[in-house]
Amino acid sequence: MAISAIESVLQQLTATAQIAGSGAAASGNGIAGGGFADEMKKSLERISNSQQHAAGQAEAFELGKPGVSLNDVMIDLQKANVGFQMGLQVRNRVVAAYQEIMNMPA
Repeated sequence: MAISAIESVLQQLTATAQIAGSGAAASGNGIAGGGFADEMKKSLERISNSQQHAAGQAEAFELGKPGVSLNDVMIDLQKANVGFQMGLQVRNRVVAAYQEIMNMPA
């Protein structure tokens, strides 16, 4: 694919994105077009919050605070671990997709 063809495709995508953006803003439906980056940020914040909550529960159990059972602590720790593993797999897939795109012939 030649550089001019790539530039043409980029111009078409930009025009389509602008039309879609103005159409969503004009319709006034209140839906914000956050995009992939915003969703990734929110997901990472949820994973971080889950890990912090689990660590807090574990610390509370170790200190012998009433109302904190071992079962709850173990479940919270496993939820945090599963969330972290999911985030790690998503990152691996994104990196693999990026590398595949970068290795495409020009």
